Amino acid sequence: MPAILIHGVPDTHRVWAGVRRHLTRTDVEAWDLPGFGTPRPLGFGSTKEEYADWLIDRLEQVDQPVDLVGHDWGCILTARVASLRPDLVRTWAGGNGPISARYAWHPLARIWQDPVEGDRFMAELKPEGFAEDLVKGFEVPADLAAEMARHVDAPMRDSILKLYRSALRMGAEWEPELAGLTAPALVIWGSRDPACPVEFAGELGRAIGAERVLKLADCNHWPLLQRPGQVAAALEEHWRRHSPLRGGDHDRAAVS
Repeated sequence: MPAILIHGVPDTHRVWAGVRRHLTRTDVEAWDLPGFGTPRPLGFGSTKEEYADWLIDRLEQVDQPVDLVGHDWGCILTARVASLRPDLVRTWAGGNGPISARYAWHPLARIWQDPVEGDRFMAELKPEGFAEDLVKGFEVPADLAAEMARHVDAPMRDSILKLYRSALRMGAEWEPELAGLTAPALVIWGSRDPACPVEFAGELGRAIGAERVLKLADCNHWPLLQRPGQVAAALEEHWRRHSPLRGGDHDRAAVS
């Protein structure tokens, strides 16, 4: 039963490196979404539906339920997959990715969703300036922000624009199916996140019947970069509770 980690925007599998160094289990994989450090399949349009379908196809190839984890868009996509295909997921964990009709996209997302302003933003994007914005606005450690910005290449920029433009009403469209997520669930959220307010952590937890909603008071949007040890410890406790060797209790208990 492997653990599969899915990144968000504007990330690649590298965003999980710190968390993985703190994990004791060895059957952990961090996948790159198409266009985010890996080529897009022929004809792939980078819409939210295509990403969810791609993830379902990949998980079907694993041939056993997995411990699925996501951050940011990874949270949104993995929750969508777990709600549509609960047979593919043994446990779920995710955070800093609201799925709610009440959620209003953050200012940068709205720029990306605008056909004119979004194209201009990506055309003028400079890695150094983008890294500075990540440090100042989201408290990403400077070295990690520089690494993140360095990998925002042309395919990723195009994928980001197409993904966000497909998701104008994502919350309203995908929220109703969240009740289909029946796997034991953990929500991990940085409480200082200006883009995805922490109130949506509790809302997501209630919608999926999460066993625990962990709000990290000293973290911004990227707890996995700011507090990788805490994130890893929370994940391993979550997985341990539901290890087949322990016969973990799979009853769902909502946490506010």
